[in-house]
Amino acid sequence: MLPGIFALIARWSPPQYRSVIVNIIMAGSYVGIAVGMLLTGVLCDYGFAGGWPSAFYVFGMVGCVWSVAWFFLCYDSPSTHPRISTTELEYWEQTIGSEHLTSHPPTPWRKIITSVPVWALAIAMFANSWIFYTYIICVPLYMHDVLGFNMTRNGVYSALPFLATVLVLPVCGMLADWLRSPGRLSTTVVRKTFCAVGFISSGSLLIALGYIGCDRTLAVATIFAIIAFVDVGFSSIAVNQLDLAPLHAGKLMGLTYTVAVMAAIIAPLAVGSLTYERSTREEWQKVFFLGTGIYAFAVIVFLIFGSGERQSWAD
Repeated sequence: MLPGIFALIARWSPPQYRSVIVNIIMAGSYVGIAVGMLLTGVLCDYGFAGGWPSAFYVFGMVGCVWSVAWFFLCYDSPSTHPRISTTELEYWEQTIGSEHLTSHPPTPWRKIITSVPVWALAIAMFANSWIFYTYIICVPLYMHDVLGFNMTRNGVYSALPFLATVLVLPVCGMLADWLRSPGRLSTTVVRKTFCAVGFISSGSLLIALGYIGCDRTLAVATIFAIIAFVDVGFSSIAVNQLDLAPLHAGKLMGLTYTVAVMAAIIAPLAVGSLTYERSTREEWQKVFFLGTGIYAFAVIVFLIFGSGERQSWAD
């Protein structure tokens, strides 16, 4: 989905508002995760078809219904939309440029593959995904084994931190677009600042989580804050594909997210190898230190080599 979404955003969003538009769209995925975690816990305990199979049936049907809407409502650009008004089409031509609405330039793969800002972004995406997938896949296990929550309560408390996303991502997007408006800060400074604040803060809180002990309230509050600061960092790197090369944003997302999604494979394996003996708090401290170290490396790379400027090969 992500490459397709970003290819559409490049032609369906004004450049000066792209931070908030991308973050509102990305907030939708987090809301889906929160609802999914909440309902999965309930369905596993009380659902039809024996409990846990009902979660697959329910979410599978939702995906099919959504796909119908996607096929009938989404078009490549305003110039190809069959029901767009003349006034709105003129607006998009003035805002984005008629040439950019219709052009599909050859992909400069060699320059993309050798672009330092692209790989700095890919590393930041990997680090963000490491924490993200550690939380999605493994923190419910931490809540069960260390904090002692049952399945239903586990689903509720695992979903709760994602409610922060509903506020944090849109607010970060609006703030970023305000800061990078003419006369304030450059896009590069804004992107690097948000990435550093988000990654450093969430990494520090991740270490603190390992030393909280079995105080359930404090642990859930800390996880809530971690996800909030993860969102601050993600609000920067999610839109960076559009900064570097709007016409190739879908391809950049395909490349950088391929690197990022490797964390979905490696992170659970790392967690499993570090907690396989007894899944104790001491073993989970190693998991949290590893995640913080990956975050720290990504911040350094992005601050040195990252960019928020349109690249020379972007057109």
